[in-house]
Order: sequence, then C-alpha cells, then structure tokens
Amino acid sequence: MMDFEDRETIPMAERVYLAVDLGAESGRVIAGLFDGRHVRLDEVHRFGNGAVPVAGTRRWDVLRLWSDILDGLAKSAHSYGRDAASIGVDTWGVDYVLLSRRDEILGQPYNYRDPRTQGVMKHAFTRVPQRDIFRDTGLQFMEINTLYQLIAMQLQDPDLLAMADKFLMMPDFFHWLLCGSKVVEFTNATTTQFFHPTERDWAFDLLSRFDLPQSIFPQVVTPGTRLGDLRDEVAQRTGLPRVGVIAPATHDTGAAVAAVPTENTGRPNWAYISSGTWSLIGVEVDQAILSDQALALNVTNEGGVDGTYRLLKNVMGLWLVQECRRSFERRGKTLDYAALTHMAAQATPFQSLVDPNDPLFLSPEDMAVAIQDFCRRTRQPFPDDEGSLIRCALESLALKYRQVLEGIESLTGEKVEVLHVVGGGSKNELLNQFTADACGIPVITGPTEATALGNVLLQARASGDVGTLRDIRTIVKESSELRTYSPMNRDAWNTAYGAFRGLTG
Repeated sequence: MMDFEDRETIPMAERVYLAVDLGAESGRVIAGLFDGRHVRLDEVHRFGNGAVPVAGTRRWDVLRLWSDILDGLAKSAHSYGRDAASIGVDTWGVDYVLLSRRDEILGQPYNYRDPRTQGVMKHAFTRVPQRDIFRDTGLQFMEINTLYQLIAMQLQDPDLLAMADKFLMMPDFFHWLLCGSKVVEFTNATTTQFFHPTERDWAFDLLSRFDLPQSIFPQVVTPGTRLGDLRDEVAQRTGLPRVGVIAPATHDTGAAVAAVPTENTGRPNWAYISSGTWSLIGVEVDQAILSDQALALNVTNEGGVDGTYRLLKNVMGLWLVQECRRSFERRGKTLDYAALTHMAAQATPFQSLVDPNDPLFLSPEDMAVAIQDFCRRTRQPFPDDEGSLIRCALESLALKYRQVLEGIESLTGEKVEVLHVVGGGSKNELLNQFTADACGIPVITGPTEATALGNVLLQARASGDVGTLRDIRTIVKESSELRTYSPMNRDAWNTAYGAFRGLTG
C-alpha cells in the first residue's frame, strides 16, 4: 500500500462508493466519488425516519426504511451505472432486530426512546452490581442501552426472546438484507453494554449473569470487513451489479470520528463533538479506560477504527432544540432553525440554564414545558418565549461540553487543545461560538457530512484505495470547508459555568 503522499502524481479513475446513512430523523443514500485525493458526495436519495407510535410503544418501521434504501440504490444505479464499487450502511447505536431460525423478523423493532426500559436499569443493578457491569463493558449507564432493552424483553415478553436465533444491530440487519451476512460490526457492538472492551468479544459472563441467551450473538467483525456480494434479487430490483457489501464503522459516530480532519491522530490532545440529535463528545484513545473515576464520571468507551476506543459521553444534543421547535409548531408557530437561532442570539444571555442530560429531557411530552419545569424546580427565571428557550438550550449545551471535557482530561491526563465539531450541528454558528466561549479553546467546524465521508472512505480503504486512518483524515481535510471559532467573553462564561456546575451537582 503506497503512502497518501505518493498518490499526488498518480492519477486514479474516479470510483463510486455507496453509503447508506440512517439517522434518527432521516436516511440517505449517498454516492461518494473518490479520485485518489479528494472525495465529493452526491446525495442520491433522502427519506424520512422517526419513531412510529404503535399501541403505546415506539417502534422503527424497518421494512419501510428498506424500501427507501432500495429506491435510493435504484437511483444510484441510474446515475452511476456499473461504476459502483461497494455499499456500506451506518446507523445510530443500541437498537436491534431479532431473527428466528427461519429468518423471520421477531416483532416490530423498538425505538430506543420506548418507555419499556424505564426503571429497568435500577432493576439490573439488583442482579449484577453496577461496578461489575462497567468492568465488563466500559459503557456509560443509560436506560436506552441494548442491555436494558433485552432485560425489558426478558421481563415483559420472554416467549418472543426465546424464539430468537440471531441478534443483529440495525446496520447489520440492513447488511443482512443486502447480502445475507449475519455478523455484528465492532463499533456498534460496543454500544450495547454487553461487549467486553479488553477481550474484544461479547461479554458472555455478564450475559450469563442476566440469564440472557448467549447463542444468539454472532461473530463480531472489524470496520472494513467485506461481508459478501449483493443478493441477486437486490441487484435485479435496483439495477446495480452484484457489488461487494463492506461494513464501514457502522455506528454513525464511529464513522464520523474516522472523518474528523485532525492532524493529531494518535494523541488525545484533541476532542470531537459529533453534533446532531445527540452530541457525542470525547477523545480517541488506544485502550478503554475502566477506572473507578471513569465509572464515577459515567463516561463510555465505544469502539473506533483500528481497534481504538472513543472515550466519550453522550449529551442530549440538539434534540432539545428539535423538540422545542415541535412544541412551538403545536402552538401554531412554524419557525425554521435559522429563525430560532436568530431569536436566540437576541435573547438575554444566561437568563436560565438546564442540565441537558437530566432524565426530564429524554422523551418529554413537550420540551418547552420540560425546560420551564426544570427552571421552576431550580428556582431560576422562567424562559417564556421562543428565543429565551432556545438560548437556554444552546448555552446549556455549551457549558455541558466544557464539563464533559474537564472530566475526560482528568482521565487521560492530557489537555485538550482544540475541539472539532462535525455533523449537522456544525452548521449552528451560534452554538459553535458558545462552545468556543464556554470551553476556552478553538472550535473547528466541519465537515457536516462526516458520517457519510467516514463510511465512504472506510469502504475505499477496504478496497485498497486508501492507506491509513491518518490518510483518511487528510483526504477529508482537503475535501472540506472548515471554519475556526475563537473563544470570547471568557469572564461571563466562567461565571455562568460556576452556576451551571451548581445546577448539575
């Protein structure tokens, strides 16, 4: 494999890699066109996604998503003919599909915000101590984690669980539909809270302690694994040739972090935020950190590329803004995100703050009311209009990022010198400036499409067209428009941070 620098004078015919990128609100089929030095993306097909209410539960309509994926692949075949080199899928983490021995889908797969897991985590601690779970998994404790979803099924629907023959995470399910593979990719496996971070396999002892069936969990494969060729019927339905199906980093954050345009690969002196519905903020380390302090800080160790771990924490993210917007719409005010951000910029600074990770905000009936309830409970001024509510959310997110970074620095012993923000949230200029101000370090934003770029370039790497992780990041940097935000108003933000710490304990 030649070094990236050696490719400068060697022309390469443009190759096309197809990325299926599924998020909590939308999905896309994207063509990545790579010429050996630069990659450009063509969004071939976009479609909606979201939780479907079914008799008091929240589910994913995976068959409708599959139909949309097929439509996107058919459009890709029309645009790019036989130039496609491979296909790979990435999605969110924690959710799963169960297959029977005859490959029937067992039940309508649950959305991670379904209320069935409420109280299950505390129940789990009565069976296995929290410290033991962290030692065997290195994962932060959230009721949405797959472990508690399966325990909820064990408690509420044991007959269905007993019928399961194979457990597949969401991207692995779509890979199965594409080519018939029944494996789980490493980066998504690590989001379950039953993957062992040092043995690098399922935490079978932990599963046994919870009496969960161990035989249903398939082989775990690394990013870049070739899973097979496109099924005949899929090729015929879409018009694509029987191209290879390659597992990228299938957890969308794993793919996004692979595409962070850092020059410091191999050192934890830079941090990232994969910013969207969730904000995933952390650093890249060689080994999982499983100390008592890591447990106390409730950080997580999720798998990355080349056996790395993403030491990070989930923050509720722009979910607060998205749900406020829905709340305003229900009241008859339809405002786009640009208008809401402008209104927030005009609102009074630091009028009120919330802890974005308070359970109150996980799945509220009305996010605006939930924010007001938090402020009422903590005896703060009441945000009573759209601008003050959105500013409260954005300022609180920026301060939460600082709090998380300080905890991570205490674990690695290395000061974070620069913060990269990638994903859809990188377009929110007000939040980016707030983040630089709150954290006191430069914030570099872009690319917005980090997940798709990571997916595409990891496929290119598996095909031999890219060398190292450092090469991937260099290609992303040369293919993207980046922007730097410098910190300002440090005294005001330091004062606000003192108040925020008091609110968050």
